[in-house]
Amino acid sequence: MRVEAVGKRYGLRQPWVVRDVTRRIAAGQLIKLEGPNGSGKSTLMSVLAGILAPSAGRVTGRPRTGYVPERFPGGLAFSAREYLTHMSRIHGLTGAAGPAAVEEWLERLGATEYAGSPLRTLSKGMCQKVAIAQALLARPGLLVLDEAWTGLDQAARATLDAAVTQRIRDGGTVLFVDHDPARLARDVDERWHLAAGTVTVTSDGRDAAGALADVGVPPDAGGAAPEDAAAKPVGEAVVIGVSGLEPASLARLTSIPGVLAVRPDPADSATMAEVTVRVSASDDVLRQLLSWDGVHVRAVQAATGREPVR
Repeated sequence: MRVEAVGKRYGLRQPWVVRDVTRRIAAGQLIKLEGPNGSGKSTLMSVLAGILAPSAGRVTGRPRTGYVPERFPGGLAFSAREYLTHMSRIHGLTGAAGPAAVEEWLERLGATEYAGSPLRTLSKGMCQKVAIAQALLARPGLLVLDEAWTGLDQAARATLDAAVTQRIRDGGTVLFVDHDPARLARDVDERWHLAAGTVTVTSDGRDAAGALADVGVPPDAGGAAPEDAAAKPVGEAVVIGVSGLEPASLARLTSIPGVLAVRPDPADSATMAEVTVRVSASDDVLRQLLSWDGVHVRAVQAATGREPVR
């Protein structure tokens, strides 16, 4: 995908919001867009997603795109399921593929219970889950996320983190804005800083050894000592459902820092398991799981009750 001298302003006599943005965006990249409030981040994201036409320049080679706006129009006259079904058709999903994708993402994001409710009656957090689901339905080659994590519960944030990682693994490109400096910090390939209408590209935030640099997150975040784990309430843990596991993979799971318990899933104990993880370590554990061949993350949800330490 190429961005060639792109600029945007809202009227011929209006000031330029962004101007002369030129970049080549490679497949499989994770790009974080940063800048102060009012700097034009949402405008640039909308242009790159194809929602707004540029006032100057052009964007070429844009793949199928999923877009989560900063403000989702929650007052639409659909139920959540009706809206997602409609969007699945727009994304080109035909036959049983559309309903299957809708139900998959409703379940993964913890929104199935409210899927039949009108969008106008849903909370901001639930509407945000619907916005994310519609963007991910068709496994887009370009995923544009404008503060998509805002308003989500912890389990849904972890699910979105996992979905972003999966898109990158599958060769997609993800461009995102988020105010949390730790969000996906270990995986960012480029940081775009937008100020005074101009984009400056900086390093990926990692030093030569791959450790985090100047982003405020220690490289071993989440690796609390085992003796501390027994005192942690399960309210600070999530359960990750995974499939495609082999016995060797189960053994590897128990050695990952932050993993509290690993249990075979009663539905299919041969290949599936439930992994209880500290919230602080969930991002790292999800990334490791997604890097294993043949292993798939099926669900992420908040833990209930108390979980014994492995």
